Amino acid sequence: MNRSEFKEALLRVMERKVHWSEAAFAAGQIPRGRLHILLEQEYGSHVRDLSLLLGLAFVQCQSPKARKIIAEELYEQETGGLTGSDGNAELFLSLVAGLGLSTDRFRHVSLSPEAARFHELLLEASGRHGWEVGAAVTMVFLEGNAYARAGLEPGVSDAPRVRPVDHPLVRFYGLPLKSLALARTHHGRDRAQRKAAWHLMLDLVPEEARPQVLHWMGQVLHGWLHYRDELAEKVGLVPAGASPQPGSWRHSA
Repeated sequence: MNRSEFKEALLRVMERKVHWSEAAFAAGQIPRGRLHILLEQEYGSHVRDLSLLLGLAFVQCQSPKARKIIAEELYEQETGGLTGSDGNAELFLSLVAGLGLSTDRFRHVSLSPEAARFHELLLEASGRHGWEVGAAVTMVFLEGNAYARAGLEPGVSDAPRVRPVDHPLVRFYGLPLKSLALARTHHGRDRAQRKAAWHLMLDLVPEEARPQVLHWMGQVLHGWLHYRDELAEKVGLVPAGASPQPGSWRHSA
């Protein structure tokens, strides 16, 4: 598998990282009383442990160039030191507090079955199959989105920019703008992070490791989609055309 084929296969995985429930969240259609379920499961399944997962990739890496890139991302996710913000988990909890939710419940999140399986899958992929797989599932999959092709190929549009006042948590759930500010500073590094992640994949992952990377990226994608299906159900959403269960709140996309 050459570099071009590897790149295209990775991009195809990322372009499938889309779930129908995302539109419902963007439109404020998750009942406020169930928003905490979404936040808790996201935090416990991968937000809290992102720096740990990066660390698992780092300790397996024998390439000095690759180690440097992973270490820089680990430092930012753990401390926010590159952007002057805060660590990834702390920023997430600051949003929780800004929404008026207690952060105490996030200390011991009880994961739903698919969320727990997704979490275990991330630990397996990041820690037991080489730094190449670990870096792919963290820096490309978890930190990336379906617009991964933007920036890699000319003329491809990136994700639409959303003004702070139009962010769903601000517009529909009452998050103060000041609670969003540090998170936006942190995520303002997205372009540099994306560049580093794809340099890592396309220039530093050895050719013989590429099939293994693609295998685990596919596994993580499927795990994520199953997790998001379950999460949508728990917050009261069903796909358009599906019949809601008795007593459930229905979103029709």
